[in-house]
Amino acid sequence: MSSRSITPTRDTVAAKDWTPSSWKSKPIKQDVDYPDQAHLNRVLEKIARLPPMVAPGEIHRLRQQLADVAQGKAFLLQGGDCAELFDYCAQGPIESKLKVMLQMSLVLVWGARMPVVRIARMAGQYAKPRSKSTEMHEGQEILSYRGDNVNGYNPDERIPDPERLLGAYFHSAATWNYVRSLLAGGFADLHHPSNWNLHHVKSSALRQEYQGIVDRLTDALDFMKTIGADPNAHPGTTASTLNTVDIFASHEGLILEYEHALTRLMANPTDSTQQKYYNVGAHFLWIGDRTRQIDGAHVEYFRGIENPIGVKCGPSMKPEELVELLSILDPDMQPGKVTLITRYGVDQVDKYLPGHIKAVQESGHLVVWACDPMHGNTKQSTSGLKTRHLIDITKELSQAIRIHKQLGSHLGGVHFELTGDRVTECVGGSMELSDTELLTRYETHCDPRLNYEQALDMAFLIAKYQEKQRGFSGVMAL
Repeated sequence: MSSRSITPTRDTVAAKDWTPSSWKSKPIKQDVDYPDQAHLNRVLEKIARLPPMVAPGEIHRLRQQLADVAQGKAFLLQGGDCAELFDYCAQGPIESKLKVMLQMSLVLVWGARMPVVRIARMAGQYAKPRSKSTEMHEGQEILSYRGDNVNGYNPDERIPDPERLLGAYFHSAATWNYVRSLLAGGFADLHHPSNWNLHHVKSSALRQEYQGIVDRLTDALDFMKTIGADPNAHPGTTASTLNTVDIFASHEGLILEYEHALTRLMANPTDSTQQKYYNVGAHFLWIGDRTRQIDGAHVEYFRGIENPIGVKCGPSMKPEELVELLSILDPDMQPGKVTLITRYGVDQVDKYLPGHIKAVQESGHLVVWACDPMHGNTKQSTSGLKTRHLIDITKELSQAIRIHKQLGSHLGGVHFELTGDRVTECVGGSMELSDTELLTRYETHCDPRLNYEQALDMAFLIAKYQEKQRGFSGVMAL
């Protein structure tokens, strides 16, 4: 499946015995049973003819930046919705999510004094794995909701519809097109952090501390303008990272038929004599905790693409299994090729993370270690809603940083489920959201997300300790 004809004089570089369809020979988890296979094939053929959403040059730029993260020269911020809805493809939600990612990254840059690599769970995060394929609704067993690119949330829309895959492509393309236009139009200008509203912070002492960070940021930017280091002060000069940034798109590579259709043989931007396989639907994709079987279809697909990839690591991951997985996904041991996204739960970090770190250190792989403190800390509220407590999230992150430091490793980034909207899905934070307030704006169709204020809380808390111990080397207690 190629977006251009293959030039005979060029070398095609792919993993050994791998093709974009070799995953079909492996056992698969979380697959979707489409009742009309002919309809599915027509849709996939259509998607395979549609233009790429991202370019190989962008993918390689992200790979270079993640190599810096793996070597302790940059910090990774990955965040976005648990499961995007097609309805989120609108001006307001896109701008809100982009704004909170930019503000969080600026605070993290200030605290760590190093570049931040920004990867959004956005423009494609439409599919979700499920622990059960069916659920009970009003006494009847119906198919589970698998995300907008598979079926509908309403009980009468649960039959998988191939047309939703086509909808996923166009909603992703429209979302990313608007993100690109916002970044090109100055939306990422970092000259106005004073516009941030910190009135949600109920603790006056904490608000003062947050405001102190904003004030120091503002002072630093004003100083750069005074000495002529700010290109905005000199019309006609080249824009710098003060008014534009890189933001990359990511999603879980769950529906392999869709990912296969978006896999193209294209020229390698670092060596024009070669052609390589790229997934052109996102810059970064990850394998979920439920689909990382060594002999499974997802690992088989992921081992052949040039994109940087992530792997979710939970309590069920054995250290020897992790090493074997890395040998398959990253046989050439390329720095930053694989990001290990750890998700244990606050009560299990000490039990499992040390073994995983030691196994990777002994293997010689140079990975990006990112902490996902969300997925292992889901609880049920008194009202029966799924929620997460900010105290658990900060504790898991704190423990992960401490363990990395003790073992001579370093935590390279964080992975949050968040939204730029003021929803009420997680408990706690500087706004002191309580259990009883969850019903105010509980809007997720899957897992609870940090809202705008809580996401900024996390950035400020991390930056506060980064500022004390440069290089994110030792948060002892958030």
